[in-house]
Amino acid sequence: MHRTKAPRIAVLVDTSTGWGRRLVRGIGSYVRRRGIWHVWIMAGGQNPQIRLPAGWRGEGVIARVASHATARHIAKAGVPIVNVSAIKLKGVDLPRVATDLRAAARLAAEHLLDRGFSHFAYCGPQWRSYVEDHYQGFAIALAEAGRECAFYRPGPGAGVSDSWHTQQKDLARWLKTLPKPVGILTWATERAQELIHACGGAGLLVPEQVAVLAADEDELLCEMCNPPLSGIALSSERIGYEAAALLDRLMRGRRPPKSPILIKATGVVARQSTDTLALDDDDLAQAIAFIRSRAADPIQVKDVLRAVPVSRRRLERRFQEVLRRTPAAEIRRVHVERAKLLLAETDMPVPDIAAASGFGSREYLACIFKSETGLSPQQYRKRAQAR
Repeated sequence: MHRTKAPRIAVLVDTSTGWGRRLVRGIGSYVRRRGIWHVWIMAGGQNPQIRLPAGWRGEGVIARVASHATARHIAKAGVPIVNVSAIKLKGVDLPRVATDLRAAARLAAEHLLDRGFSHFAYCGPQWRSYVEDHYQGFAIALAEAGRECAFYRPGPGAGVSDSWHTQQKDLARWLKTLPKPVGILTWATERAQELIHACGGAGLLVPEQVAVLAADEDELLCEMCNPPLSGIALSSERIGYEAAALLDRLMRGRRPPKSPILIKATGVVARQSTDTLALDDDDLAQAIAFIRSRAADPIQVKDVLRAVPVSRRRLERRFQEVLRRTPAAEIRRVHVERAKLLLAETDMPVPDIAAASGFGSREYLACIFKSETGLSPQQYRKRAQAR
């Protein structure tokens, strides 16, 4: 199908969240690189009843379709639609580009396991398919490590329509029943904020007794928490870019993919709410803390042994027992994670990233990075930044 004029596109995504704003930037990135679109953006907050402007005429829609009413309304436009919501609606089969929830939850499990937690819980709204997917991804990853995961179930009189005070009391009641220390994954930043408030009401310390990790990364909201909240960096900019690319193909008459395009998160942005080591072994805790504090330095196991008064044999054994990897593997993992963060969040040249993430050279970074991720540093950056 040949287009003779710039297509008119409606973007129905909440712009009040960091997730939504990054997604819109991803759409803009595609438009700047591939052509000119006339884009109308719905400015505002999360609203499952989002609507097109009365009388709107165009060639395509990118939308967060969170309700059947929204799906029916947009379908009336009679144009190709790409859904960017992780919410799966029964009977709605729109082409979809969304977060890989199970993969993101696995990242969360690895983050909390790496901090030595033995007890875990999940806090999110019940009976929703997308929350169930997220919880299952978290629980399965923990089960593989021999751990169980509790799920928050509101008590009588603590439903979503009840007062904030009632909900806080119920969260505090639940938190008191959990074995401590406990690592908790929540659905969305707002729920994590509520959980931190409830910890205060229950007299529980964050992160020493309760470590809280949000399922998304809204920089403003996370940093305004007390303590600042750790969050999972979802690749919403790439979701926007891939959604725009898919819509472009659909508008050119191409067939939609048979399955949703699921985008993996880039990592965990660690802040104070999970900045702890839940270990009963002081030597091990000291060794892990030393390695993580030297993420930018080219250290070796011998440097850890100089900092921690323990034999190499005991150190190796305790690392295997608790983290299920060697001290050398932990050093590589920490260096790779720092490189991934710099690749995703900055425009630093790869040689500079190698130096700033404990790798002596670009070639060594490329070798280790490829073996750990299956991608070259340049490939990883391209995916993470939707370029």
